[in-house]
Amino acid sequence: MRVAIVNDSPLAQEVLRRVLLTAPGYQLAWQAVNGAEAVKRCADDVPDVILMDLLMPVMDGVEATRQIMANSPCAILIVTSDVDRHMSRVFSAMGYGALDAVNTPMLNGSGLSSADQLESTALLRKIHNIRWLTAGNGGKDSKLTNSQGEPAQVTQLVALGASAGGPAALAELLQRLPSDFPAALVLVQHVDEVFAAGMAEWLTSQSNMPVRLAREGDSPVAGQLLMAGTSDHLRLSTEGRLYYTAEPMSHVYRPSIDVFFTSVAQYWSGNAVGVLLTGMGRDGAQGLKAMRNRGFITLAQDEASSAVYGMPKAAAAIDAASEILPLQRMAERLSAVFS
Repeated sequence: MRVAIVNDSPLAQEVLRRVLLTAPGYQLAWQAVNGAEAVKRCADDVPDVILMDLLMPVMDGVEATRQIMANSPCAILIVTSDVDRHMSRVFSAMGYGALDAVNTPMLNGSGLSSADQLESTALLRKIHNIRWLTAGNGGKDSKLTNSQGEPAQVTQLVALGASAGGPAALAELLQRLPSDFPAALVLVQHVDEVFAAGMAEWLTSQSNMPVRLAREGDSPVAGQLLMAGTSDHLRLSTEGRLYYTAEPMSHVYRPSIDVFFTSVAQYWSGNAVGVLLTGMGRDGAQGLKAMRNRGFITLAQDEASSAVYGMPKAAAAIDAASEILPLQRMAERLSAVFS
């Protein structure tokens, strides 16, 4: 796997290069010291993944991500100092198609500290996940189990799935939905659990409805979006409640959109619409197909409005989407369904 490093710090570049050398199968493609140089390098030589810093002179990582995904698309992992401090920039980059974010490991006088060794492990894990994702690998779903509880009161549900480019697409969709939207919404977004709470807060600030993380045993709530908030899969039980489960372990992305959509197809007793938005890979396509086979309306974002036309393309290829729509028409369609 050919990896490019974009960072203006010589020390950070050296640390990232050393981390890559510790794992087999990774090769340094090239290095750049700012976003403008990265855009030019990527136009001539597209790597398998870019480790993109956020704060750089000349052109920052957000703008570089936007231009690369528009002109020379490839997998981009944000690797920057103190991700928590720069959460709004992280979500902006993810809106343009970056897949994930992680803190940059740093060296001290004796090498990597124990904390930075953990960051190094997290970095390699995220690169490994991207490797599986871009290779088209995925796990198979296993038999769904049930949790206990009272039936959910709502009968109308929008099941949402998104990955690369998802934050910006979701913000636009939620802005277009009316404040009195009558259906419940449940979202599975490919995002590390450490960013999930911040993303929920950010989406609330961008939308006409409250957004919060789904808790174990929650029932979907009309006019509110519940978002998967852990690294386990989110599922729906026979009683219409949400719960988390580690199984199936084989899915590279956790939480998996396929797992959630499939549980909706099996257990939701009311009216539901499945919506698969922008993202790299194939997660969500099979689950959307299961929802369509159940008789639910299924929507996939079209290529022109997708930051990354991977997951919706996979859904279209297997006829999982009953309708393929531009993002700008999604809210209107949902309002019509649940009017």
